[in-house]
Amino acid sequence: MAGIQKRELGQTERKKFWTNDMEAIIAITLVLVILGTINVFSSSFIFAEAEFDTPYFFLKRHALNVFIGLIAFGVCLHFDYHVWRRWIVVVLGLTILALIAVLIVGPVVNGARRWLPLVVVQFQPAELAKLVAIMIAAAYISNKIKLQRRLNLLSVQALIIVLMFVLTELEPDMGTGCIILGIPMLMLVISGLDKRDVLKLAGVGLAGVTALIIKEPYRLERLKITYDPWSDAQNYGYQTVQSLSAIGSGELTGMGLGVGVSKYDYLPEAHTDFAFAIFCQENGFLGAIFVFMLFAAFAVYAARIANKAKDEYGQILSMGIMILVVGQAIANLLMVGGMIPVVGVPLPFISYGGTSLIITMAAIGILANIGKQGDKSS
Repeated sequence: MAGIQKRELGQTERKKFWTNDMEAIIAITLVLVILGTINVFSSSFIFAEAEFDTPYFFLKRHALNVFIGLIAFGVCLHFDYHVWRRWIVVVLGLTILALIAVLIVGPVVNGARRWLPLVVVQFQPAELAKLVAIMIAAAYISNKIKLQRRLNLLSVQALIIVLMFVLTELEPDMGTGCIILGIPMLMLVISGLDKRDVLKLAGVGLAGVTALIIKEPYRLERLKITYDPWSDAQNYGYQTVQSLSAIGSGELTGMGLGVGVSKYDYLPEAHTDFAFAIFCQENGFLGAIFVFMLFAAFAVYAARIANKAKDEYGQILSMGIMILVVGQAIANLLMVGGMIPVVGVPLPFISYGGTSLIITMAAIGILANIGKQGDKSS
């Protein structure tokens, strides 16, 4: 009998890949970082060779961003997540100054000002604004819940988040702006916003998005061809058609790593917004399913961390970070699959993007710290 129990215990232990939710999040993140690094090189080396005379141009930059991201992750994992609540005013002030600065001194790239050139990297303030908006919303919501007070649509925190959205839209960058504004809204709704306020929020949001689309003619054209990109396959529908072609050509197992043909000047932004299309072309349906499963697992373990968090602030902040990572993944996958208009949202870890990668890893460091403290208190 004792031998049977030992065997059963050993089988149970062997089935566990990690001892807690924090380790699961870290393991999933590391796998995504490795996959992303491979895909960034595979999807960019042709363009890098043509433009910069070296196939390793983007790989070297990505490796530097991964290194900085790992440092950011380690710092955020080490520090108590409540530290960021105490320093939020300073971080917010620097973020707003950076958003203003980029409109004044940021270089114009493809008709937009989005980056500040720093010593070793190009910094995109709007990416930091995503995380700051989540922190502000988490502080506001958790305080209201703790005091058992009603959540309001209008507050100082909401006005600050709207300001960051406006500054981002002026770049212009509607996709990132909608994330900055949309995630805090979703956090409010999930946290128990009154149904009447939810309807008001939905109405204002719909009207706002409509106005933003009408404001820029190209946005309206992108929306029109979303469900029939072949009707304008050489213009506004070009990226979507090429993306779907790349995904379909991967079939079950893919063409093979580095062998995908769509990166040969067929698919624009092959290493950034549409990097997943190249990933599918080279790794096939099985590779795509593996990435889906990784993000699904991330959502599950992030939700478990939120459930075990030792206070309301940790619960709400965990939820916001989960939406940041998984929500962007869903948006990018839908965009690459032609189900929503091209909105310029990268796929976390898989797409090339320095500031996005660094901020995402910092956010996951905060999430892991919440998980670590939650395990200690349980």
